[in-house]
Amino acid sequence: MIFHVSAGMAGISWHGFLIFLKLLLNQWSSMNKKIALYCRVSTGNQTTGLEAQVRALRDYCSRNSIADYVIYEDENQSGIKQSRPALDRMMKDVREGLISKVIVYSFSRYARSVTHLMRALEEFKKTNVGFVSITENIDTNTPLGAAVFTILGAVAQLERDLIAERVRNGLANAKAKGIRIGRLKTRDSDLIRKLRQSGMTFREIAKIAKCSTAAVATEVKEMKKQSKEKIELSSSPALAMKQSQESKSHVEDVIEKSVTGLKNMFDFGEINNSMELQF
Repeated sequence: MIFHVSAGMAGISWHGFLIFLKLLLNQWSSMNKKIALYCRVSTGNQTTGLEAQVRALRDYCSRNSIADYVIYEDENQSGIKQSRPALDRMMKDVREGLISKVIVYSFSRYARSVTHLMRALEEFKKTNVGFVSITENIDTNTPLGAAVFTILGAVAQLERDLIAERVRNGLANAKAKGIRIGRLKTRDSDLIRKLRQSGMTFREIAKIAKCSTAAVATEVKEMKKQSKEKIELSSSPALAMKQSQESKSHVEDVIEKSVTGLKNMFDFGEINNSMELQF
């Protein structure tokens, strides 16, 4: 090893040594990482299916000269579940940097939901872990695999949007049927509003109304919102015109009633005068 005397050269040599050491550490960590083979069956009666998956994964490793691998098996575990014993162990090893690549027999063996699969692929990408599906012949380290990753992301977003739309439609349908949504409100709204208008604090109101300060804050917020809506409605042009028309109609009704009353009085006086003249 050559040591440089000058400070500038010594700084450059030390910087180069750090880069070299970092490369060695990365190479050493990559050499110690293993390949994860994941397989799953939904019921305990599918033992032959589990064996078939393990055999196919091992054949793939033999064809690609992969010798250092770990098998994670989930038996009697539905693909809808996002938490499974073997899957959780594998993901723990992925997060700890012990896995370099995950190989599955097919996408459906890992997840039944595109959203779940996409979430796993994003985590693999962040931890620099490859993902291979034998049946679909997809490897995320290839250009085709990267394109599939993008497509799956769009499909996952579509799935989330569809679920959100179904939820909104269900809530709207329930409200239309008069079904109450959410928890039943137990706080005394009228009492809280009167106490707040009198100038009491949230803590004092909560103590008297026998509820939490958060419930008081929610009620006060709702009260302010309703007051704001009333002010906006009263200041709107359409409402002002409607009120003006109502006032005009009211004045016209009063005038008409007054004229009618005077007319009746006048007619009654004429009748009395005629009766007096006859007598």
